[in-house]
Amino acid sequence: MNVKEVEPKHMTFSQPDMLILVDKNDEVIGFQEKEACHDGDGQLHRAFSVFLFDQTGRLLLQKRSTHKRLWGDFWSNSCCSHPRPHENTRDAAEKRVREELGVDSCLHFLFKFEYRARYDGGGSEHELCYVYAGLLAGEPKVNEFEIGAWRMICAQSLDRELDEKPGDFTPWLKSEWPRLRESHWDAVKGLLSL
Repeated sequence: MNVKEVEPKHMTFSQPDMLILVDKNDEVIGFQEKEACHDGDGQLHRAFSVFLFDQTGRLLLQKRSTHKRLWGDFWSNSCCSHPRPHENTRDAAEKRVREELGVDSCLHFLFKFEYRARYDGGGSEHELCYVYAGLLAGEPKVNEFEIGAWRMICAQSLDRELDEKPGDFTPWLKSEWPRLRESHWDAVKGLLSL
């Protein structure tokens, strides 16, 4: 396995990071600080997950930074985060790909779903998550604060790893990947012209 290790860096934020609270129909019902959204059982908020594939169909997986409050050191999809109150979800996802991975990608919407997952270390995710796919153009230049390591993996190998070592992966990846493979794989192959 070819894993690219990354040296951690630290960032500080001076203002509250506000997220978009939504109801089960994805209607905006308010805004809340990011930390509060993830306390206890979590508050339902809008999020996105991105799957970036190279020209051969391999997926970029990232290992979340050790410093992440939730699921640090777990393998996950290429990029995931939250749109802010002033942002369109796809625009926010494309911006976050640039910030975390140092590459541009035109993202294509696949599906959205709601999930909830409790983290053993305290806190939860409760998200209405938009899932996007795109083409990885070039070598990533990763943000070391966000990403501890990264690697490229073919779909069959990820299927096998999720079966054999599910505890190594984030809960949202374990929810999204089977749905992507079962219902949206043709769309992904079309994007990549495979």
